[in-house]
This record gives sequence, C-alpha cells and structure tokens, in this order.
Amino acid sequence: MTRNASETRGLWLGLLGVTIFAMTLPMTRLAVGPAGDPQLPPLFVTAGRAAVAGLLSLIYLYATGAPRPRRAQLTDLAICAAGTVVGFPLFLALALRHVDAMHAAVITGVLPLTTAFAAALSFRQRPSNGFWVCAVLGCALVLVFAAQQGGGLRAADGLLLLAVSCASIGYVSGARLSSQMRAEQVICWVLVLSLPLSFPVMAASWPVQPVRASAWLGFGYVTLFSMWLGFFAWYRGLALGGTVRVSQVQLVQPFLALLFAVPVLGESLQASTIVFSLAVIATVFVGKRMPTDRVVAAAR
Repeated sequence: MTRNASETRGLWLGLLGVTIFAMTLPMTRLAVGPAGDPQLPPLFVTAGRAAVAGLLSLIYLYATGAPRPRRAQLTDLAICAAGTVVGFPLFLALALRHVDAMHAAVITGVLPLTTAFAAALSFRQRPSNGFWVCAVLGCALVLVFAAQQGGGLRAADGLLLLAVSCASIGYVSGARLSSQMRAEQVICWVLVLSLPLSFPVMAASWPVQPVRASAWLGFGYVTLFSMWLGFFAWYRGLALGGTVRVSQVQLVQPFLALLFAVPVLGESLQASTIVFSLAVIATVFVGKRMPTDRVVAAAR
C-alpha cells in the first residue's frame, strides 16, 4: 500500500472511530443522568464499561491467539489505560452529571489540538506551519462556538478539560503501540491488564437503586462501542495515517455529538451549529493537504 493510500485509509478509519466516539457523550449522559435525576453512578459507569469490555477482550485475545505484550510495552499500556480507561471516562461521567451533552461536546472539541501537541512531542513530528494554522483555526472555531452556544465556561468544564488531557496522552501511547502490534490488540491488552482494578471497582460500585432501562442502554453502548470496538478503528487509523494528521479528524467529533444528542436526549439543535460544523470540517480537509514530516516509531 502506498503512503497516500495508507494515509487515506487511516483517515477513513479515524473518521469511523470518531463517529463511534461521538455517541459517547449523549450515551454517557443517558447512563449517569443529570444531578436532579441521577441514574447509574459515574464510578460504576467508568469501571463497569472497562470491566465488561475487558472480559470481551480476554475472549478475543484467546480466540485469535494474540501474543503477549513484551516487557518494554508495559509502560505504554499502563499510560494508555490510565488515560483512556480511567481518566477520560471518569472525568467525563462526573462532568455530565452537571452539564448537558451539547455543552460537553463543544468543550471537548479542543481534543484534536491537545492530541496533536502530545503526538508531536512524543513522535518528534514536525507538521508544517500551514497544518498548525488549520489545527489552531479549527480549535478556535470550536471555542467560539462554546462561548456563543455553550453558555460560557462552567465549573464542570475543568473536569472536561481533565478528560481531554487524559484522552490525548492515552491516544498517543496507544498509537505508539499500534506501530508494534495489531490495533485491536492494543485496546484489548489495555483492558485485560486493567481488569484487576476495573472488575472489583465495578462490583463495589454496583447501583443499589433501580434505574431506567435507557440508562442501561447508554451503559451498554459506552461499554461495547466507546470502550472497545471504536478503538479497533481509531488506533488502526492512527497507525496508518499518522497520529498528528489523523487526530485532526477529531475536530468533527463535537458536532457529531451535537447531532446525536438531538434524538438520544431530546436536546435542541440550532442552525448555527451546522454553520460551525461545515467550517470546522473545511479546516480538516485543508489540513489533510498540508505536508507533515512523519517519523514512524521503531518497534521495541
């Protein structure tokens, strides 16, 4: 496969992963419920989605005969677990008790820039100035949208920004591992190695009060898709297309989340959202055409 074909495939896989992840916000809000009508505890949602996905991963790894990670890979696996299995879902679930999914979507829209920054430092990548202009412009559009439509910054936004930071670091570690093992094995080993923590916490935080069936539906989605299958596509896309470049596809994630929040949660969508969405998508495709000096991490 040529480099251009590999990058194109990586972008499409990245977009698939982002589409799956975009449903995470409304589905997490559905699972935990608002502060005035709480459903599943945020800690249970965080640990439970990781534990169930970890059990599925254990079956998958055994069925496919996947080799065990090398000792040198354990650090990246631990960092990836801390960021994507613990930090991001926990801070997100806590925040979504106090803000709606649309507000969370626009605040977490800075994720592409933080991921690209973390990747550039980690992989010693040197994107062109034009690429960074597109990245910064896209994130600026997201922040302007947040100021106009999201009601400004709130206390829970600190939790959302912590979630973004955790996800960025976890994504980069996962991308590095994806250059050394199959992408689907990365998230599976991360989840399996997290089971000694996630399973006991899930059991200890099991809800004692009855909750609506819709909350369990939200939990089921974030478990099967957000915590597991979405990463199959996402890490493969990062490995094929380059972390700095493919991470910019995340710019469309907050607007997809806004669209999904309408049928899932009944939140209202304004026409200005579509305008900002088209503007952000334009920066993604322009950024795709900008040159990037990509250095592939060597296998350890």
